[in-house]
Amino acid sequence: MRFSAAVLRSYEARFAVEEVVLNAGPADGEVLVEIAGCGMCRTDLAVRHSQGRSPLPAVLGHEGAGVVVETGGPDTGLSVGDHVVLSFDSCGHCPNCRAAAPASCDSFASLNLFGGRKENAARFTDAAGGALAPRWFGQSSFAEYALVSARNAVRVDPSLPIALLGPLGCSLLTGAGAVFNSFGAGPGDTFAVFGAGAVGLAAVMAALAAGAVAVAVDRHPGRLALAERLGALPLHAASARLPDRVRRLTGGGARYALDTTGSAPLINDALRSLRPAGHLGLVARLRTALPLEPGTLDRSRRISHICEGDAVPALLVPRLTALWQAQRFPFDLLVRTYPLADVNEAESDCTAGRVVKPVLVPQRRGR
Repeated sequence: MRFSAAVLRSYEARFAVEEVVLNAGPADGEVLVEIAGCGMCRTDLAVRHSQGRSPLPAVLGHEGAGVVVETGGPDTGLSVGDHVVLSFDSCGHCPNCRAAAPASCDSFASLNLFGGRKENAARFTDAAGGALAPRWFGQSSFAEYALVSARNAVRVDPSLPIALLGPLGCSLLTGAGAVFNSFGAGPGDTFAVFGAGAVGLAAVMAALAAGAVAVAVDRHPGRLALAERLGALPLHAASARLPDRVRRLTGGGARYALDTTGSAPLINDALRSLRPAGHLGLVARLRTALPLEPGTLDRSRRISHICEGDAVPALLVPRLTALWQAQRFPFDLLVRTYPLADVNEAESDCTAGRVVKPVLVPQRRGR
């Protein structure tokens, strides 16, 4: 089958929406999904800075959602017509996967970031027959269709707005999972997020849903206004004596903090904002050494990296959609939709901070 996809051919090039070819249908354990919408995540855009580790040309996109149109084999657990949210890939058989920790899969980097599954890779080409990289994050969902492992497809209620649900598979999963899984935040806890983008605001919504007090730190007034609308206490990142202000707002310091920026100064501020025995989680990939200032880890404070919110997508995605239906996780306030053909405009707006969560919506021929 032939369909449209956004192809990145070099690390410096613009995306090109062009025809691609799938030369075979789903194999055992796979499903073919007609994409209704796909979020654009900064991890997609980080491919440009991967120093050649992420192979090109490739179809990116790893926050897809859509409808199953074909299944491979009898054991997918899915049926044609099912609405699904697509999440990260995992092997399913390493010790961490068997321990219900797929975000810590031994093969996470190779499956999601650096090439994907090699089985039947040649079946996905451009219109001239040129090879495209194997599936990005098990999806390559900047496209009209995606061929995915059923393992990373989560069935959702068909009454939900499927075109908007894709970000629940990664960025929103990461922020909310950090609060629910990594921290285990609950009523009366105090929480601070440094960087109020999609991951940070998802964490804010999850913290508030859990009954915690939330502080949002950012430099964009629009994002601070949105955080305040959601119920957080806003604080500009350039505020003087930032850790002191966070501690005042949280009655002595945050029990939990999440940094989404990867900024060493803000990470040190976040550590200083914690109460004794507080926990700081990092989600951004650090590209340089992280110098910690003296005293930041005193009194049992700790720091850890959090991948994909330590989530089992099949458990967390339904929890988030149920919270949305209860008006306690209004993630749709973060979303702006773009036609797939406007992928470069979406990237520009995302990079400039003009939009929190772009979602690309294919416009199929004849519709």
